[in-house]
Amino acid sequence: MDAYELITRNAEEIVTDEEVRELAQAPEDKRVYVGYEPSGVLHLGHLLTANKLIDLQDAGMEVVVLLADVHAYLNGKGTFEEIRETAEQMQAQFVAYGLDEENTEFVYGSEFQLDEEYTLDLHELELSTTMNRAQRAMAELQSGETAKVSHLVYPLMQALDIEYLDLDLAVGGLDQRKVHMLHREELPDLGYESRPCLHTPIVADLTSGEGKMSSSEGVTISMEDSTEELEEKVNSAFCPPTRDPEDNLENPVLELFEYHVFPRFDEVVVERPDKYGGDLTYEAYESLAADLESGELHPADAKGTLATYLDELIAPGREKLRELRS
Repeated sequence: MDAYELITRNAEEIVTDEEVRELAQAPEDKRVYVGYEPSGVLHLGHLLTANKLIDLQDAGMEVVVLLADVHAYLNGKGTFEEIRETAEQMQAQFVAYGLDEENTEFVYGSEFQLDEEYTLDLHELELSTTMNRAQRAMAELQSGETAKVSHLVYPLMQALDIEYLDLDLAVGGLDQRKVHMLHREELPDLGYESRPCLHTPIVADLTSGEGKMSSSEGVTISMEDSTEELEEKVNSAFCPPTRDPEDNLENPVLELFEYHVFPRFDEVVVERPDKYGGDLTYEAYESLAADLESGELHPADAKGTLATYLDELIAPGREKLRELRS
């Protein structure tokens, strides 16, 4: 797999393809980042973008992980001391999950977001950005939550972070698209170059196949989960053997295979008794998805296999959490 294929594997959107192709021609020493608000234990939403960071490291790029403590403070996630403790745990979990520690720069937002130059640029961005534009880039509020001024400043800071971290590429889930577009539209007016952006997919809700898997609503899988808890969640997941394109539902089991398992394992083995056809071995996601569609692979066997591989992926992070808490 060449650098461009690694960089764009499982990407939902590339802005723009031409810019990313240019980066892929000489990816060494190019800097790419994802920002995470330190708000708890890593879950599969975090790990989807972490998989992409691992791809980017394999392609030769330098990875920057922003542990956005100031953002978390603006979002009411606790005191700076509490947020910093969570950020330290998250950093350890990312390394345990597979990010190359020697080639990953972990940066706290407070290291630069409180400096005078950054603050003045933020005020300049506030002057040039309309309320409506900031609202469009603002993250969705939880049910019953009232919007505050901090919620509007939050996306402006995210847009500015891309410049201050001296990046060549910004990565985030598709839910970060509005912020990245704000960066591309508004930063040139401050005299800064806009950067290309790459967006990873959003995995559907585990139990319904609708919306998105979320740690705040519904069921998600995190590094806190025991093997038994993980198996219970996966076994109860929505996994129709065939998908009706008119029902607008996704198959989260297949999505987890596509975005989490196959990028990290060379092959996937479904263990079955001989009386049910024996083991199945897959080297590509498409083959497994086709067998589920045709009936060759039963949803129960797919779920059991998914639970086994996900457990192997999160086990090092689970162990690291135990060490940190002991």
